[in-house]
Amino acid sequence: MKIPFVAFDEINNRIKNDLVQIFEDFVDSKYYVLGNKVSEFEKEYALFNQMEYCVGLASGLDGLFLALRVLEISEEDEVIVPSNTYIATVLAISMVGAKPIFCEPILQTYNLDPKKIENLISNKTKAIMPVHLYGQCCEMDTIMEIAQKYNLFVVEDNAQSQGATHKGKMTGSFGHINATSFYPTKNLGALGDAGAITTNSKDYADKMKKIRNYGSNKRYFNEIKGVNSRLDELQAAILTYKLKTLEAYTFEREEIARMYSENLENITEINLPKTHPDFKNVFHLYVIRTQKRDLLKDYLEKNGIGTVIHYPIPPHLQEAYKNLGYKKGDFPIAEEIADTILSLPLYIGMKKEEVFYVCQIIKQFFNV
Repeated sequence: MKIPFVAFDEINNRIKNDLVQIFEDFVDSKYYVLGNKVSEFEKEYALFNQMEYCVGLASGLDGLFLALRVLEISEEDEVIVPSNTYIATVLAISMVGAKPIFCEPILQTYNLDPKKIENLISNKTKAIMPVHLYGQCCEMDTIMEIAQKYNLFVVEDNAQSQGATHKGKMTGSFGHINATSFYPTKNLGALGDAGAITTNSKDYADKMKKIRNYGSNKRYFNEIKGVNSRLDELQAAILTYKLKTLEAYTFEREEIARMYSENLENITEINLPKTHPDFKNVFHLYVIRTQKRDLLKDYLEKNGIGTVIHYPIPPHLQEAYKNLGYKKGDFPIAEEIADTILSLPLYIGMKKEEVFYVCQIIKQFFNV
């Protein structure tokens, strides 16, 4: 049996006719940049995310970068960020000239450890950037309390957890400005690059709209130095449509994750995903951890099963950040995670027999 890590066949086949109609409507509208479709999506996503405002952007990275810019975080400032995040979170900090201050995660959930934040705060600290990894919310109540205590901004990276909650409150609804990505593999994915921010501040939203459009609210009148980071009108129309399916697709992801957990729970050499009892995990990824990761990955590949490591090299050990002077051993939890994690196939349309086959091969590897 051949099982890819991710596949779009089933989800695209389900909605292909509707996508064709969306494209035809888009072409016929003759309005291709920052039109009604972007405005409609911004309204719908803000409502979904329990926020007052959404501003559509070209990518999730732009969302993070421009959020920091709107908050006037710049050179000499410090931003606390997880030591095991994807590089985009750290790049956003670098793009405004600030310094990333790495904070170790909780080993069991992979998310930022609130107990380690306060020791990292200095007179240069301006913000905390929690990342809701793999589909599960960070411990935002505690993080927000710390931020309020020290008068810090919070910018959530919600690229992997659209629809996840903590005590009923959505990820992407805690911070001052929060960014998300709609990259095609995300739980809410476009058919290309796309992103957005959410906020409850009209001032932040208005400033973001100006910056994304060359620093202009009125054509050829540029009040500030902006960028070109506009959510594509066609992608906005697709996202508005797909947002209506997100709840059903989230349930489908949860069912696949449940099957994995039930079938793999007796393998002592594997650490399965742990979901906090107060949280809703939307399972962007199903990530296991084992000391035999590389051998298991190779064995699965030989048996036709695709897997991915999210992520094999922590940011502090990336060549791009060698200027920070970190070395192996400086962030042992992030390094332990990088050396042992493996993401199993999980995608809309994945069949029960495919999940069971993956589990069968894993059991075979561990002689269970």
